[in-house]
Amino acid sequence: MTAEAIQTGPRADAAADGDAPLRIALLTYKGNPFCGGQGVYVRHLSRELARLGHRVEVIGAQPYPELDEGVPLTELPSLDLYRQPDPFRTPGRGEYRDWIDALEVATMWTGGFPEPLTFSLRARRHLRARRGDFDVVHDNQTLGYGLLGDVGAPLVTTIHHPITVDRRLDLDAAADLKRRLSVRRWYGFTRMQGRVARRLPSVLTVSGSSRQEITEHLAVPADRIHVVHVGADTDLFSPDPSVAEVPGRIVTTSSADVPLKGLVHLVEALAKVRTDRPDAHLVVVGRRAEDGPVARTIERHGLGDAVRFVKGITDAELVDLVRSAQIACVPSLYEGFSLPAAEAMATGTPLVATTGGAIPEVAGPDGDTCLAVPPGDSEALAGALRRLLGDDALRERLGARGRARVLARFTWKQAALGTAERYREAIAAARPAVRTP
Repeated sequence: MTAEAIQTGPRADAAADGDAPLRIALLTYKGNPFCGGQGVYVRHLSRELARLGHRVEVIGAQPYPELDEGVPLTELPSLDLYRQPDPFRTPGRGEYRDWIDALEVATMWTGGFPEPLTFSLRARRHLRARRGDFDVVHDNQTLGYGLLGDVGAPLVTTIHHPITVDRRLDLDAAADLKRRLSVRRWYGFTRMQGRVARRLPSVLTVSGSSRQEITEHLAVPADRIHVVHVGADTDLFSPDPSVAEVPGRIVTTSSADVPLKGLVHLVEALAKVRTDRPDAHLVVVGRRAEDGPVARTIERHGLGDAVRFVKGITDAELVDLVRSAQIACVPSLYEGFSLPAAEAMATGTPLVATTGGAIPEVAGPDGDTCLAVPPGDSEALAGALRRLLGDDALRERLGARGRARVLARFTWKQAALGTAERYREAIAAARPAVRTP
């Protein structure tokens, strides 16, 4: 049976026309709630879709997402080859279940990243066995070969941004030929993702910048790509005057040695700022790397006591940390959307951000809702941090206008409404054409 012949009849007609709640399978091959945006996206989108009356079932692999009450999780486990504290582990003989497990290990052994492909194969098998359970399947950037063809319902895919952007930046940061070859092999799955993306009928993305990047990097026709902005949880991320502001505190969310995140430039900027603001210090929400460019930069500038990393904190602890900061900073070289920017703005914390990728779409105009600087420019970053740390009135104005911008443009309810509209379009497009005599 072809995808075009699936979900026909009265139930599908009502779902497409907006007369019935939708039955949604939301796939996520990686749902870490503490690192990266995919787990955040799945959690908040699924909750808001459920609040709209839809039935959402998340189907995911390790690390599993944290979901809100009322949203079920179906575990579709991988071999979890990258888990801590034993990443790149070799499974025991008794752990192998089928040929997909063998493929996962073989790809890891040869330096590749197998999870998008192997999750897509497991997901296809699972979805075909449950044909008729869902009106639509929503893939969260797996883009694996297993999702081509019949998956039991019309397919909608979110591409947050092309991973080829990460690949390019990691290659640029590679210190030698050996490292470049390793990076190329690790990102080998991006060839598959490009081939799959070009064959998809309906692609969602989170910003106009990402839409352009998907067209340029993956050669997906622009008329197949629809922008649905994601948002902040504006009830959770909100101002609270009872949380004391800590003088000199700057907070950012970043993986320490992912070049895309630009943390090394923020550390360099902090060193410059501390020459005249010795109380300036940085709290990084993310894992601390014991070696690498960020660690070496911290050591070179003697910032061991001025840079602190935190991870695994609760949502409430994260919000209070952002509230306590005088400045939130997004130093990324590129972002497909930037949830940390939207969340910081929602708390009323003034923002310093680069103009990398889609960040200006979120953060807004320089001097109005944020201070904007070019990506990769530690001198400009230091200048913006100094200016904002030294101007109470500017911090108050940017914080208030930043929250107003998020409330007007970037909420999860708005994201869910826009996404559901695209689901119905995909269901309608999958109906067989009605022939007239």
